[in-house]
Amino acid sequence: MFNGWLRLAAAGTPLRPTAAHVVSGYSEGAVIKRIEGTVVSFHPLFRADFNLICAGRDPGHIELAAIRNADAVILPQGCPQPLYQMARENCRHVFPNYDARFRYPGKIGQIRLFRETDTPHPETEIFRNTSDFRTRYPGDGYPAFPVVFKFDWGGEGDTVFLLQTPADLKDLLQHTERCESSGQSGFLLQQYILSGNRSLRVAVIGERSISYWRGHAEEDRFYASVSKGAKVDLTSDPVLKQKAEELVADFCRRTLINLAGLDVIIAEEDPRKPPLLLEINYFFGRVGLGGSETYYRILRKEIRRWLKCVGV
Repeated sequence: MFNGWLRLAAAGTPLRPTAAHVVSGYSEGAVIKRIEGTVVSFHPLFRADFNLICAGRDPGHIELAAIRNADAVILPQGCPQPLYQMARENCRHVFPNYDARFRYPGKIGQIRLFRETDTPHPETEIFRNTSDFRTRYPGDGYPAFPVVFKFDWGGEGDTVFLLQTPADLKDLLQHTERCESSGQSGFLLQQYILSGNRSLRVAVIGERSISYWRGHAEEDRFYASVSKGAKVDLTSDPVLKQKAEELVADFCRRTLINLAGLDVIIAEEDPRKPPLLLEINYFFGRVGLGGSETYYRILRKEIRRWLKCVGV
């Protein structure tokens, strides 16, 4: 298992780790002399040769030394960008691959990624702020309703709104201005597609994908998030599911995404039209996967599969 040892100059004596040694913090005077190991895990639920916790702070020299001497690094789903960058710059094999997450941040970044990869998605306009919108659409000149409004931030439908009228848009733009005064900016307006009040979630976990419909029976319901009352359907329309899964698989092959929940929408009026990718969720619910215990069992299995594939 772990063949090397960690010496902290501040402590004065070497620490000889067990199969999974956990370091949750360090003193300012601590200096790494040497670390050797095979797999370093920052994920609290994946036991490796050497386990570290880096929560609530930026990574430091202990994390850097561990990463540099690792053959592979496992990161948590909520990995912050400084830790991810440190791992990518100093270790050849890192799971998950979050390159796209940090290169194309937010909902605006995702639309840019869809455009650069020619991935089918709903027609979308990007706005840096409300001034940008009013320059393009002075007065009450926005022409297309209903339309979907999405802030650049947020998830699980909390910052997504279906606007039916110019008055709806006017009210939301006033709210957007208040957000901008606190430092949050950026939104998009997206084509509204009738989809039978449902979307398909494709959860990608390593090489495995699990898909399920999320939707409402009531016709006046817009949100397809389980957190907002949508129901999970694992079995309906297998042919449409397969088309959506193929879209996601191709997209993930080209972007190297290997841990995310991707949402796909299919037009109700003509299911023969190609499915459209809505957004990428790097934090995603687990109800449709059978709960957290099932999710982590799948994740651990896929990490082990990935380690074998990269030769560690």
